[in-house]
Amino acid sequence: MNAQIWIVDFGSQYTQLIARIYRELGYKSEILTIEQSFEFLKHEKPGLLILSGGPQSVFEDSTDYSPYFNQGFPVLGICYGMQLMAQHFGGTVHKGTIGEYGKSKVHDLNNTFKVNNEFIAWMSHSDHVSICPKEFDVFLKSENDLIAGIKHQSLNFWGLQFHPEVIHTVRGKEILLHFVDKIGLEKNWHNEEIYQTCLDEVDDIGDEYVLCAFSGGVDSLVAASIAHKKLGKKLYCFFVDHGLLRPQDYKHIELLKNKSQLNIETIDAREIFLSKLESVSDPEKKRKIIGTTFIEVFDQKVKEFEETKDIKFTYLLQGTLYPDIIESHSPHKKGGKSVTIKSHHNVGGLPEKMNLKLLEPLKSLFKDEVRKIGSFLDLEHSWLYRHPFPGPGLGIRILGAIDSVKIEQVQKSDQILLEELVESGFYNKCWQSLTVHIPQKTVGVKGDARAYEEVICVRIVGSRDGMTATWSHVPYEVLDKISSRITNEVSGITRVVYDITSKPPGTIEWE
Repeated sequence: MNAQIWIVDFGSQYTQLIARIYRELGYKSEILTIEQSFEFLKHEKPGLLILSGGPQSVFEDSTDYSPYFNQGFPVLGICYGMQLMAQHFGGTVHKGTIGEYGKSKVHDLNNTFKVNNEFIAWMSHSDHVSICPKEFDVFLKSENDLIAGIKHQSLNFWGLQFHPEVIHTVRGKEILLHFVDKIGLEKNWHNEEIYQTCLDEVDDIGDEYVLCAFSGGVDSLVAASIAHKKLGKKLYCFFVDHGLLRPQDYKHIELLKNKSQLNIETIDAREIFLSKLESVSDPEKKRKIIGTTFIEVFDQKVKEFEETKDIKFTYLLQGTLYPDIIESHSPHKKGGKSVTIKSHHNVGGLPEKMNLKLLEPLKSLFKDEVRKIGSFLDLEHSWLYRHPFPGPGLGIRILGAIDSVKIEQVQKSDQILLEELVESGFYNKCWQSLTVHIPQKTVGVKGDARAYEEVICVRIVGSRDGMTATWSHVPYEVLDKISSRITNEVSGITRVVYDITSKPPGTIEWE
């Protein structure tokens, strides 16, 4: 492994952010399980080892972590990681009854970070270090006079009780940069290095045929563009139209057919999907039906294509990203330090069904890195910065049962939202925008008559990576125009509401 920074994942919801920030700063970082880290340490050493936060208590953890502290490399413990460090060196961890959660003032006793003597940091803990180990000094304290930072007197061991990796910690990126500057790590993660990492995944394919389940989103587009550099005409992209797309998606696919070098073929499966979804209202059932039907349609098309063209596909290309891999499978199957967050539509299913090998050139990258590679490949900016769109499409933006009328209502309202955000210049200021059909009739007035029609919810959020999100403060005049156009131009809609829920506690999508 050639990553300078190893991040041991103890199950924190923020672990990915540590890797993302260090990569943004130019240092290759990898997230490891506890078992992986112990195995790697038998043969190599990190430039910096980071112990993440986690949901467990140190009082429930009997693992021997001495390999992290007796081999001379620098270690940074964050939250739970700091408590493990303190306990290992003879300090005392107090089992908390009242924790610190959310924003808290932290006092930098020696102005170590050159930020300010006092700054806002994000806390998320119950247990805390009550007595500092003998060979350590306390250099940070919280506003509640709890120990918030410790450092070894002679070795490069540091502990932070707060999370510098989250956006809520003021100048958290500079705090993380402090530690790599302190030990003199050299930058080794830039566009050329990232691109070569992706190409290396394609190099071993040889003279094989590859098919791509193509969505037109930034992930599948960049993955296909990289593969095309190596494979040329041996790469075939199939776009499945399940009838749950937006007007902008159809336009985008036609644009890519005409302007990109990719060989893209559309499979019209709208009737098949909609017939199977008829009268189904449970969100999980809808997702499973869409996923299963996608596999069946894709599988049948590939068989027909192979018979017609007299070729045989060996690999399936997917735009799987690093977060997809991490979130879809618990990184601690043995240790149990974290749990599966979600089952991602890009991970699992298709290769097993179709007996294909997986080709995932982006599997070690985050979304922002994928966009950098897209720019490196000279793909158009508007292609790379389209808002994310879920695999099940409008199927999870129509609450309850799906029918053609509701699909049209969401399609039209989403198109209005897109047009107004682009017109106002707000589209590129937000991470994702969408409309949701709520099957609840409300009274209204249209013309001189009473109307009793349904609701469209507008949702616009800001985010860096989709892991957390805040609702966007769109100018009132823009929201007013969106609402006015939807109620006037979309038949059957009387009322428009705006979702002001952040993630957490809500998710970006409604289902």
